Amino acid sequence: MPEPWSPAEARWRISAYARDEWCDIFLTRHAEERLEERGLTMGDVLHVLRNGHVYDEAEPATQAGLHRYRVESETPNSGGRRVRVVVVPAPGRPALKIVTVMWIDE
Repeated sequence: MPEPWSPAEARWRISAYARDEWCDIFLTRHAEERLEERGLTMGDVLHVLRNGHVYDEAEPATQAGLHRYRVESETPNSGGRRVRVVVVPAPGRPALKIVTVMWIDE
């Protein structure tokens, strides 16, 4: 299905990608720094991607033809705070690029 996806379609596809044992997940340096800064782990990111919701429409990514999606959820390590993961799915294969990770309340 061509992008951009609706929020419901994005939630379903991103969750399926994150659950696929063959999915390649790439973190930008910025995302790695934000994880460390916030005391979150890759497990938290995976929890958000697998169980979170996409509430907003996609935004164009920096690479033409790709789109960014914001996935939100609490995680076991977030102390009740909601986490947002900005992710760019690869077209046609299970791969996700994590752009950043943030607290929603900041």
